[in-house]
Amino acid sequence: MTQHGYKQFCPLSMATEVLCTRWTMVLMRELVAGSTRFNDLRRGVPKMSPTLLSQRLKELELAGIVERKEVQGEKGIFDYRLTEAGRDLRPVVEAMGFWGQKWVESRLSLKNLDPSLLMWDMRRNLNPSPLPEGRTVIQFLYQELPASKRSWWLIVEKHGEVDLCWYDPGFDVDLYVSTDLHTMTAIWMGLLTVEKAGAKVVLTGDQAIGRQMQTWLGLSPFAVEPKRAA
Repeated sequence: MTQHGYKQFCPLSMATEVLCTRWTMVLMRELVAGSTRFNDLRRGVPKMSPTLLSQRLKELELAGIVERKEVQGEKGIFDYRLTEAGRDLRPVVEAMGFWGQKWVESRLSLKNLDPSLLMWDMRRNLNPSPLPEGRTVIQFLYQELPASKRSWWLIVEKHGEVDLCWYDPGFDVDLYVSTDLHTMTAIWMGLLTVEKAGAKVVLTGDQAIGRQMQTWLGLSPFAVEPKRAA
């Protein structure tokens, strides 16, 4: 939290002193989306240092936006949950996201590619209902990336739970999705569809799952907002 502040009584200036420090609103996005564990929050803000993440969580706790509680039966493990004041920020976070989707230029958004963040958000928003009963394994391959970031696995269990692996989980793969990170990010943001991507997205394996990719794919919650900026 800023040491100096704006020194204004205006409620907006007071709110910005709490919320507009570096990374705070991005962290709020993760909390609003339902992440509660420190490691899950880290996966949603992968370029934020653990030290700064801890600091921002403490600041939000002091501001009455987040409460930290030790997980029962797991010594030293804490949940970070939004208080009533924190939950009241959901429409603020969503409004900022929809504004960015609508007015920030696509080419600027697509300069900030990050496979770990993309796959984490796809895992969180995936719709399991069109997929077959039982376990479904989908492997994404970003051929242009180094080997350590090239392969990702989404594992959808029969009850709808979705796991993300960055190492081979050892299960048979039902569908391979071979593409590039720029194309997949554009699809996730709603700037492109799987169909319009054409040959940039190569699907190998269960063709029934492949044909429904646009339906089960976890898009950005802001993808429904039409772009006004180029």
